[in-house]
Amino acid sequence: MKVRKAVIPAAGLGTRFLPATKAMPKEMLPIVDKPTIQFIVEEAKKSGIEDILIVTGKSKRSIEDHFDANPELEQDLAATGKDELLKLTQDITDLGVNLYFTRQPHPAGLGDAIYRARSFVADEPFVVMLGDDLMDDKIPLTKQLMNDYEKTHASTIAVMKVPHEEVSKYGVIAPEGKIDDKLYNVKKFVEKPAVKDAPSDFAIIGRYLLTPEIFDILENQKPGRGGEIQLTDAIDTMNKTQRVFAHVFDGQRHDVGNKEGYLETSIQYGLKHPQTRDALRKYIIDLGKKLEKEDKK
Repeated sequence: MKVRKAVIPAAGLGTRFLPATKAMPKEMLPIVDKPTIQFIVEEAKKSGIEDILIVTGKSKRSIEDHFDANPELEQDLAATGKDELLKLTQDITDLGVNLYFTRQPHPAGLGDAIYRARSFVADEPFVVMLGDDLMDDKIPLTKQLMNDYEKTHASTIAVMKVPHEEVSKYGVIAPEGKIDDKLYNVKKFVEKPAVKDAPSDFAIIGRYLLTPEIFDILENQKPGRGGEIQLTDAIDTMNKTQRVFAHVFDGQRHDVGNKEGYLETSIQYGLKHPQTRDALRKYIIDLGKKLEKEDKK
């Protein structure tokens, strides 16, 4: 069965970015001039996804508004001859995918957010795309997982190696033999293990391809770490009855879920943006020289 649907969880409180996220969804924080969630939606479209469900929460209405038309703004841009900005605005509404929205009333974990997509997904395989991870590769990571599914017809989770001292921040896999250069069998999935107990340095990153059987497991999944319904725990349970593979991502991952990663990503994207790259590059070079002089004092 073709993979046509994606679920994007966007119900988190964004506490790492307070006070900015007190009234503004963290998914709407811009990378240069584009909200982070738009990068995720665009990756889904490039991968061939047709229908996207965004799971939001209270005070997240601006996400829906961002992808909706704004006739007053468009009329003003047209009247003032700002054709490029007009096209840029209209392209957000005309992305070529069907967007749907539902709410997670209480922050009860990623597994709970995904469970709320059950009626949307029905009996189809689907992808989960987390907004904290922006991925750069020639072939979108979501599409890579979809290509794997065409061969295996099994759930596949994206992973990549991280420094050993950071494994406690992630779900981690215990790999059990290679299928090919990028695909592993998995013995166990562990949510945020202690560094000393981590079964490997392969961390789960924000892309999953799941079969619909995950919903029966999530329905009965007991709260795990943090008292929340953990998707990693449900995947580990599913792995006991049907194969769940790990796909090793070797492109570039940008973690925008913390302040340092967000700033680094903004700089890297700013150095590629046609309107900011030259001035930003000059500023960074000049700043580097200034900091070097200060360090020598």
